[in-house]
Amino acid sequence: MKPSVFVFERLAALLQQLVREDAARHGLLPVHLQVLGYLAQANRYSNIPIAVASYLGITRGTVSQTLAMLERKGLISRSNDDRHGRRIHLQLTAAGEEVLAGSWPQRLDGLLAAGGVDLDELASQLRAVLGSLQRLNDRQAFGQCRECAHFLEERGKHRCGLTGETLAVEQTVRICREWSDPRLRESRPGDSRSAPRPLAEEGRG
Repeated sequence: MKPSVFVFERLAALLQQLVREDAARHGLLPVHLQVLGYLAQANRYSNIPIAVASYLGITRGTVSQTLAMLERKGLISRSNDDRHGRRIHLQLTAAGEEVLAGSWPQRLDGLLAAGGVDLDELASQLRAVLGSLQRLNDRQAFGQCRECAHFLEERGKHRCGLTGETLAVEQTVRICREWSDPRLRESRPGDSRSAPRPLAEEGRG
């Protein structure tokens, strides 16, 4: 077994410890903090219950209970989708954002930057590892909107080639459950971006 595997194993253990400690400071469980962290990054296609379950690899029942608790604590809120009546969107409240302020991701970013680490290069290398693990475990990939095969930039505006919908700038830097590897563009016969489709109602949360 390569030394890099042991490094990843140790990193995973330390990150789990950081999550537990941050959660405990706010009277939360690790899964609660993970849900808040996900919602802070998710775009409008992905801030829905089923996407939370997929991203964290947990059951819908666990997600339902977790969301109910976070809502009771005033850390998240729900809103109906204007276009799709069955779809519920989840947002952090000001209190939820406060819980994440100064949490371990911010502290780690600061430490890496202070140590002279090239954060962009590190992110690129880690994404390659993440992609390999997702393929190995047949897990759904989530990625930043603007780095997706479906992302289109036309006349200064941004659009999702999958849905045909215009994207606000702030949405393009968030992560999406519909993300697709941009390297697939050239290999995809008959670019599917030319045939926008609405996201299906069933199973979208």
